[in-house]
Amino acid sequence: MASQLQSSNFKHKDTQPWYKNYMVLIFVIGMPLFVVVACLWFVYYSYQIRDSVVRDDWYMDGKTLYHDVSRDKLMYDLDLRGDLQFAANGDVVFYLNYPEQSLQSGKLLNGDPLTYPDELELSISHATDIKKDRDAILKHQSGNEYRAHVDLDSVKGKYYLQVSYDGKDDWRMQDVAKLPRSEVTFSPLPVFAKTS
Repeated sequence: MASQLQSSNFKHKDTQPWYKNYMVLIFVIGMPLFVVVACLWFVYYSYQIRDSVVRDDWYMDGKTLYHDVSRDKLMYDLDLRGDLQFAANGDVVFYLNYPEQSLQSGKLLNGDPLTYPDELELSISHATDIKKDRDAILKHQSGNEYRAHVDLDSVKGKYYLQVSYDGKDDWRMQDVAKLPRSEVTFSPLPVFAKTS
């Protein structure tokens, strides 16, 4: 008689439907569903913050990567310098400074005639956020002065700056600076002094 009572109590507990059991809802349905939703969110998020393309003079030969520094070396050889000034309204003024010897002789240090290019390319690349990158064309005004308009982000951050000329003498000036700031000065890279 006692065994019939126990078995009837056991059957009474089993009469509850499986979908009303909290253990089934949490561990069998809830946890796997949470993992699937979390995985989908991480896939979406990783796609949104993917790495940007490298902006520099890199090229690949077979499986080896090379960095072309010929443009930087030409800037050193010509002894070019520059001053980049930022105004609060977004106006950018760049002064291309040739060495005194070139200004007096009217020729660059490599023997070419001294002329000021009509346009220079300005590239301002944020260290981590591609959405804050800015490119502009610096237009020649008069003498050694060039102007452009660039809207920079107001939050201070690390930027890679480059002013380049893609003409017969293909040179570029580079610097790293925290922007916004009022002025950045470009000088030839000292690393070439050791190889000359």
